[in-house]
Amino acid sequence: MTHPSRLICLTEETTETLYLLGEGDRVVGVSGYTVRPIEARRKPRVSSFLHARYDKIEALQPDLILAFSDLQAAITTELVTRGHAVFTFNQRSVAEILQMVRMLGGIVGVPEKAEALAREFEAGLEAIRASAARFPRRPRVYFEEWDDPLISGIQWVEELIEIAGGDPVFPELRHARLGKDRIIDQSRVIAAAPEVFIGSWCGKPVRKAKVRARPGWEAVPAIRDGHVYEVKSSYILQPGPAALTEGVRQLHAVLCRALDLDVPAALAPAEKWDRD
Repeated sequence: MTHPSRLICLTEETTETLYLLGEGDRVVGVSGYTVRPIEARRKPRVSSFLHARYDKIEALQPDLILAFSDLQAAITTELVTRGHAVFTFNQRSVAEILQMVRMLGGIVGVPEKAEALAREFEAGLEAIRASAARFPRRPRVYFEEWDDPLISGIQWVEELIEIAGGDPVFPELRHARLGKDRIIDQSRVIAAAPEVFIGSWCGKPVRKAKVRARPGWEAVPAIRDGHVYEVKSSYILQPGPAALTEGVRQLHAVLCRALDLDVPAALAPAEKWDRD
């Protein structure tokens, strides 16, 4: 059986997964938003999230293109019309991210390595969960994916907050796949009284002073007690390896700080994280 050897990844999570599987040489083109791993940044960039350079894609002669979600439906339809093979993932939960890893390993012919990688991720999440079990209480967390309008966290983010030791304040919204269905009014955040604010504004820095100055938010415990944090979107808003490793570690570190607890050295974030 011949497995694809020239892969284009239209989002970062499949690129990072392939590199972690030791199959990065198969990747011939990547999304322009690719950050991880560093080596992948040298690959030709062929797309943004919603647009693609079809001429560049065709010049690379891929035998499989990997896409993500209904949001890339227009791109994938055009690619199929042009005769390309396309596989679209649609993972929105932690379990589905792990399934994506296993499926991708099967597609490229390394299922054993994919199973080992998925189990490694699972073990890392369990270590975070075990560390959070020592918390004297679970802080109430508002995760903000966007600031205008306010958009609360998607499913995998909310699940990772729970693993990290927090309780999301809008659990009823997590299953909404589209951002427009997770829009909330500022009054709902005030009423929810989160103890920790974590912002990740999808490609732009969180302006903490702006958050603190929102009208009526001065009595929100997170604002009042100085627990306003940022986890960069590259760590948490792509449903892949980054979120299951560095992303959840940063969430756990934030919650440890909010509770005035030390972060276990073995679980400390590898990258620079929000300490102010």
